Amino acid sequence: MIMRFIFFIDHLSTWVGKAFAWAILVLTFVVSYEVFMRYALGAPTTWAYDTSYMLYGTLFMMSGAYALAHNAHVRADVVSRYFSPRWQAGIELALYLLFFYPGILALVWSGWDFFGVSFRQNEHSSFTPGGPPIWPYKFVIPACASFLAIQGIAEVGRCFICLKHGQWPPRLGDVEEISIPANKEAEIKAAEAQSGDKQP
Repeated sequence: MIMRFIFFIDHLSTWVGKAFAWAILVLTFVVSYEVFMRYALGAPTTWAYDTSYMLYGTLFMMSGAYALAHNAHVRADVVSRYFSPRWQAGIELALYLLFFYPGILALVWSGWDFFGVSFRQNEHSSFTPGGPPIWPYKFVIPACASFLAIQGIAEVGRCFICLKHGQWPPRLGDVEEISIPANKEAEIKAAEAQSGDKQP
């Protein structure tokens, strides 16, 4: 039952991350269009700069819960990776409770206030003349923090399960790098060739 709830949160974070991953295509089009207009036609746009940093920031922030769900964040586990799973879970649980949640909840609270002020002022970008409204971009801050807080519940649950059973529970599978199956296939062929060479 607990694992079903954890996987539900994992699926939610994965869906959000993959949905916002499409922003990279829009960002690529915007930058390419701006380069063409600026250098080929000598007519740079007034909106590409604002659009590009908003798209990049949104992509970066909204992928945080996805990365946490798939254990893809950079870790300083030079020492802790040699510990037993129970010790690792205890350390991670303490770090989630002492650092992760206070920081994330502060980001939700202050981010919502940051967005609220911008929304009430109908804030627009000051980088370009007639800049676009910037309050939708600021809404991404409390939104991404909320998804991180939800995914944190699943990670804390994993810590408790590991403390109880002595091993880490499974995670959702994701895309495997193309080079890994190719390397395995090459290893199999090399082993078959060596075994063939040893036969009289």
